[in-house]
Parts: sequence; C-alpha cells; structure tokens
Amino acid sequence: MPHTPANQRIRLSTLRRWVRDQQRFAMLTCYDAATAAWLWKAGLRTFLVGDTAAQFVLGHENTLPVSLDFMVTLTAAVRRGAPQAFVMADMPFGSYQCGDDAAIAHAMRFLTEGGADVVKMEVDESFAPLVKRLSSAGVPVVAHLGSRPQQRLAHGRYRTVYHSAADVQRTVAEARALVQNGAVMLLLEAVPAEVSRQVIAAVAAPGQPEESIIPVVGCGAGPDCHGHVVVLHDVLGLTDWHAPFSPVLGHVGQEIQQAVEKWVDLAESGRYLLDDHPYKVGE
Repeated sequence: MPHTPANQRIRLSTLRRWVRDQQRFAMLTCYDAATAAWLWKAGLRTFLVGDTAAQFVLGHENTLPVSLDFMVTLTAAVRRGAPQAFVMADMPFGSYQCGDDAAIAHAMRFLTEGGADVVKMEVDESFAPLVKRLSSAGVPVVAHLGSRPQQRLAHGRYRTVYHSAADVQRTVAEARALVQNGAVMLLLEAVPAEVSRQVIAAVAAPGQPEESIIPVVGCGAGPDCHGHVVVLHDVLGLTDWHAPFSPVLGHVGQEIQQAVEKWVDLAESGRYLLDDHPYKVGE
C-alpha cells in the first residue's frame, strides 16, 4: 500500500504522486457505507462504485438496468462510509448517451450529491467532444476503454478482441484522443498486457509536470497499470463465477452461511433469549 496516513484525504493529486513515485495502488468495487468503512480499515484507499451494483446489489444479469438515481445514492453511501477515500463513480448506461447537456448535469450529480472525486464513462473516440465539455465544466472524467460491458447488446459480446497490431493501435489512439480532450484518468478492462503497456507509454509524455500525469487503472489489463481494480464480491468468494483475472482471497460466503445456520438453529431451538433477555419489568 502506498504510504499514506489513515487520516489523509486521498485525491487525484495523491494518485498522480503515487504514479510519479512508481507506487502501485489497489482499488475495489464498493456499494455501501458499512463495507466502505471496513475496506478503509483494511488499508484500501481507492474505491469504485461500479455499475456492477446492478448484478451484485439488485440481482440483474448485467449492468444495464441500474439507474442514475440509484448509482448516485450508492456513491454518497460509500463516501459517508469512507470520508477520506478516493471515490470513482460509475455513470450508468443511458446517463451520458443522452445529449451533452443532460450528460453534464448527470455527471455533476455524482460530484455534488454523491461526493465522488471522478466520474467514469465507457467511451471511445466519438465521445471526445463530451469529455472536453465535461472537463471545461470542471468534471474530472475517467475514460473506460477496452472491453465495455455497456456495449454488449450493440456488439453481441462482452470483451473486445484484439486480433492484430491495428486493433491495439486503435485503443492507443482512443486513449490519446480522450486524454487530449481532458480525461484525467484511464481505466482499461480485459485487455492484453501489450495494450495497457502501449497506452501508458502514449499518455506519459517525458518530463510532464505532476498535474498532467494520467493514472491508468487496469481491470484485468496486465501488470503494467498503475492501479488495479476487481469486484469485491469476487475477492471475498461471494460469487459462483468470477472473472478470470479476479483472485479469490477469502471465503466470506461460507462464513456468512455458517453464521446464518447457527442463527437459524438458535432461533428455532427456543434457546434464544431464554435466559439472557436484556429487558426486564422494573420492581
């Protein structure tokens, strides 16, 4: 973990300093205040309030159904749970493909109501004018490139497949164009390591001032990214299936099951509160 005191507010400038100092950082998805507080205690300093809440909170099959209002509410909850953390908000499907003026208003809600530090959008080069307008309006944008789950219906698949050097260069060109139009960070999802390596090189100008550094977060994008994000539920062992790049580092699902089994047994046995009820009638 980068050396940061527990009471230090983590900002975009902090991430840029970590990149400058070659300190990798960890990020996880998070959707509620209580979990955010525990993640902060564990040393996590950067959070993604992902549209994967559609699946892991609401039970949908994909990310598309989650609403703007719901995502703003979750972002605010995570901010309250971890007031000092760096919080990346995820703009849901339909919230920024609806015309620039509406998209800007929606993005600003994540900053004003949700307390987010940045907003993430799944984009390609055609979104460069919107990114520029958002940047001019003071909205820090994370450009999500590579595999874009919100495009699964349009493209008929979840992942972006790279068949040639031309495919790699297309993503590199998109990254360069979006950064030139004001994107302050990049997130690369499910791409070959060569893609992330070339993207990082393309947006890292020699001798650039610290305020111009572009942190690159990978989601299954190889070891060269400055930070790495995966879904919390995968890491905790709460899912039956997980992305191939997500390590399972705990078995919290089993622990929850065992605890609930004990509760069911206690309540059904008649022993619960039999001898230790905390409320008594006064003398």
